[in-house]
Amino acid sequence: MPFDFSVPIQYHGLLSTVGFRDVVDILLVAVILYKSYEMLKDTRAITLAKGMFVMMGVALGAYILELHAIYWLLSKSIYLLFMALPIVFQPELRRALERIGQGKFLGSAVYLNAEEADTLVNEIDKVVFNMSAKKIGALIVLEREIGINEIIDTGIRVDGLVTAPFMMNVFIPNTPLHDGAAVIRGNRMIAAGCLLPLTENRGLSTELGTRHRAALGLSEQCDAVVVIVSEETGIVSIAENGHITRRLNSEQLKKRLRPLLIKADPTLKMKDIKNVFDTWRKNK
Repeated sequence: MPFDFSVPIQYHGLLSTVGFRDVVDILLVAVILYKSYEMLKDTRAITLAKGMFVMMGVALGAYILELHAIYWLLSKSIYLLFMALPIVFQPELRRALERIGQGKFLGSAVYLNAEEADTLVNEIDKVVFNMSAKKIGALIVLEREIGINEIIDTGIRVDGLVTAPFMMNVFIPNTPLHDGAAVIRGNRMIAAGCLLPLTENRGLSTELGTRHRAALGLSEQCDAVVVIVSEETGIVSIAENGHITRRLNSEQLKKRLRPLLIKADPTLKMKDIKNVFDTWRKNK
């Protein structure tokens, strides 16, 4: 059944007041809100943001119903929360400012192409499960959009193409680089023995040691992905956006890493838009 796109006559007057600048203004606000949501989703901040919106909705309801005491209390609480935003959302604000400074707030990340991503993921998979079988602890950081030069500066620069034997040598026990994290940018390891910030989340399981807490701490502050190999159990985990997924097998690790590293094809989105437009024209 074709859709009726005709505009009711009562809205003609309203639409006639909307100019080109108004449309651009609305679109820019929509893009900024969407990009802000993209940075907040899957982080602790999104839960806090939802709580604030609930409080604002309740305050609006109290104002409409003229519940003056509740409205006064909620309005003052919301004001104090807004004052505390720079502290509560410090990691997210830092990420946003870094993306704006790098010119990536509106742009897409520069990732690997499909072939490079497959090669990198396969090499990481080989070395990770080799170390898992031998219970060799490891932290492997994959840099994405947000640069982590401050983390790289805490380690030793090693510029080298990522291969399983090369990475295995880096994590040999009782060597200077073993206890730190290796940082991968693109398909090259650029530093090893790096120090990562520990998470401040006190609700973590006692099973998680320093490596897991360091991986979570970095993933809370930026969009890097961290692969962890437990020295005690050999369990393979991955930390991303302040969340940790444990007990991964080889296929699960590859499935998680590849979409995060591969360069998205922008023509796919254009094809999707074209298909929607063509379908609309046929039904018109």
